[in-house]
Amino acid sequence: MQPAGSERGASPEAIQHHYDVGNDFYRLWLDPTLTYSCALWDEDDSDDMLERAQRRKIEHHARRVRVPPGGRILDVGCGWGAVLRHMVEEKGVREAVGLTLSQQQAAWIASFGHPGIEVRLESWADHTPARPYDGVISVGAFEQFARSDWEDPAKVAAYRAFFSRCHDFLKPGGWMSLQTIAYGNLDRRKVRTSSEARFVQEVFPESELPTLEQICRACDGLFELVLLQNDREDYARTCRVWADRLRAKRPVAVAGAATFTRYMRYLNLCAALFHYGQLGLLRIAFRRLDEPRR
Repeated sequence: MQPAGSERGASPEAIQHHYDVGNDFYRLWLDPTLTYSCALWDEDDSDDMLERAQRRKIEHHARRVRVPPGGRILDVGCGWGAVLRHMVEEKGVREAVGLTLSQQQAAWIASFGHPGIEVRLESWADHTPARPYDGVISVGAFEQFARSDWEDPAKVAAYRAFFSRCHDFLKPGGWMSLQTIAYGNLDRRKVRTSSEARFVQEVFPESELPTLEQICRACDGLFELVLLQNDREDYARTCRVWADRLRAKRPVAVAGAATFTRYMRYLNLCAALFHYGQLGLLRIAFRRLDEPRR
């Protein structure tokens, strides 16, 4: 069960367990933008490249939030800052604020020295902006907002707390673009006891995937769900490409043989789960309801 009064999912220590393996390790197999989330592939181009597909994904989210030049954007779970850089360098955003619980990611973004980018080692639940944002983007963070041992009402309450905070963050008429892994046709009654689930929890502890139904309940009365797409095949392809890139760099892997083996298994397992529809990859555009129903 969820602790009484708590709305937090994964702890900072759990986030750092996964993301602070080392920037040099992730640089071996991610694209040059260091984007560690599902790419957006051109299905008509069999020769599409990873970096091109990742930049296409970033542009997808940038368009969805409709932030005007000179505006302000919040990136919840900002990774190594690819979205932040795109917004200020390509979209003319004046202020781009990123939230992460990974110390290594925060240090990487701070090294940009970009006056329009601010990174905070902070949870969305603790964030208090100086003034409202024009848009909110969150890619690959929603999976850490609940825990697998919580019951359904507690998970939905935690997700609703996130949507409520984002509603408060945004100006009237503001938009949010969300990307998250979600349960597909996986039998969730067997998830907690399967060896695959235990392995994923070892790699990514204190995490839990939402269902689309939970997301819809959690945002009801706060946001209008405008656009929804399930791009699970895009994530299967992304994981396969990552695995190929990591395999090719095995002789120079900087995190040790055990980490290499663990991530190879993780990427191959995820590729299969997405390919067979057991997991989905949701990209959702929301419009803020300016007369919310709390």
